[in-house]
Amino acid sequence: MRSDGDRLATVARGQLTADVPPCPGWTVLDVVRHVAQVYEHKIACTLTQQDPQPWPPEWPSERDPLEWFADAHQRLLALFTERGPEAPSFTWWPPDQTVGFWARRMAHETVIHRVDVEISGDQPTPVAADLAVDGVDEVLAIFLAGDWSEAPDDRCQGQRIVVSTGERSWLVELLPGLINVSEPEGGQDATVRGDPESVLLWLWGRRSDSELTRSGDPAVMTLLRDRLQLATQ
Repeated sequence: MRSDGDRLATVARGQLTADVPPCPGWTVLDVVRHVAQVYEHKIACTLTQQDPQPWPPEWPSERDPLEWFADAHQRLLALFTERGPEAPSFTWWPPDQTVGFWARRMAHETVIHRVDVEISGDQPTPVAADLAVDGVDEVLAIFLAGDWSEAPDDRCQGQRIVVSTGERSWLVELLPGLINVSEPEGGQDATVRGDPESVLLWLWGRRSDSELTRSGDPAVMTLLRDRLQLATQ
């Protein structure tokens, strides 16, 4: 999170008005402000032990956005260091109400938006493989898996897709109001595989299908993409 946040700020400087292709309608300035607000939210969640509402507050319009980003970035890193991963914090994920949840989440939030800003300036740098594999796990096990009863899709009738990268694989089962993610056990309808960075960025809609190796029913891949788009918006 430290290095990716520093990189985001460095690349953003001098191109705040540039468009961000992965985030239609956004400029680099919007990304910088968004990530700064996200950092402020996690600081408040930990300090108050509750979801701060209403959110976001009115930020001073005269404040330099890169200065604000750098300040929030450093304060959040300091908070993580001071509290430690086992310390309590409100999170939106009921099974894990710790600072460690936010440390992991913010590492991935930062690297994805670092990539966004780099794409705007055509200045790509790699995503560390271990971070990317963990990010794939986070997207599938936390964002995608679980109850979809509030946004059901009758096209989902138990189709199974295996996602593989690094030395890990996940089995995604699509049901109308539920998505299960587990260890692969065979019998899949489609597969997706690639290097860790490519798979992570594909899951977040930052890479095209052509950069991965896919097999099986194309319609199943479309269903997965539609569910991912909702899960990660």
